[in-house]
Amino acid sequence: MDTYIDRIELAAKNTLILRLPKQKLSAFDQTNIKYYMITEPIYKEPGINNAETILRQGYVIAEKPRIVTPYYLSRLEGFSSEARNYFNRISEMYGADSPGIYYTYRNESRELSIIPDTPDSVVDKINKDIEVRGENLSAIILGIDDLWDVSLLKFIYEITRSSVDGNLTQFESLGLLNIDSAGIPFEARLRIEELFDKLALGEISPNVLKNELKYWGLFEIYQDQFLTSLRSG
Repeated sequence: MDTYIDRIELAAKNTLILRLPKQKLSAFDQTNIKYYMITEPIYKEPGINNAETILRQGYVIAEKPRIVTPYYLSRLEGFSSEARNYFNRISEMYGADSPGIYYTYRNESRELSIIPDTPDSVVDKINKDIEVRGENLSAIILGIDDLWDVSLLKFIYEITRSSVDGNLTQFESLGLLNIDSAGIPFEARLRIEELFDKLALGEISPNVLKNELKYWGLFEIYQDQFLTSLRSG
């Protein structure tokens, strides 16, 4: 009997990314990718020629990528002990302050349709519609119906892999991968100043900035500026 892990592996293996976005993930801004997830219904009986396709539409929102270090990642909340052990091993191999890119995503599901046609025909129509509309940030995924979120994760992996080298080159060309004497990436310092500006404009809560400072171990250094920002707000 197949285990749930076996089914996840099978779903990932049988997921096909039929169309990747023409544009890569932005290095300096949020990227909104529209996806068309094509699946055959799980209730379809084998051998019966009842052409029917399930189409799920939504958006994968890729937040602006962050430059991080293994030390920083080990301080982020929401990771398991296994993940933290992995960050520690990376730290030992490459150094606690070795810079890398950290991507975060969220999924916004929008529509689900049952179409009386074959998956191939549905894919052809969507491809033509994308070309007519000139959608450069659209993807078509042929997934597995009951594990379509696994199929979506495979797509996220593929778009990340195709974007990371270009993003690293852009960051490096601007010196954003440089690490200061305190082990803080230049990009992190810029982000902190950006958060101070957003706090002054009332666009974020004080806790967002406070948490960022604490993650980097910089709260005491910026404490006076932080308290001043609260009083002026």
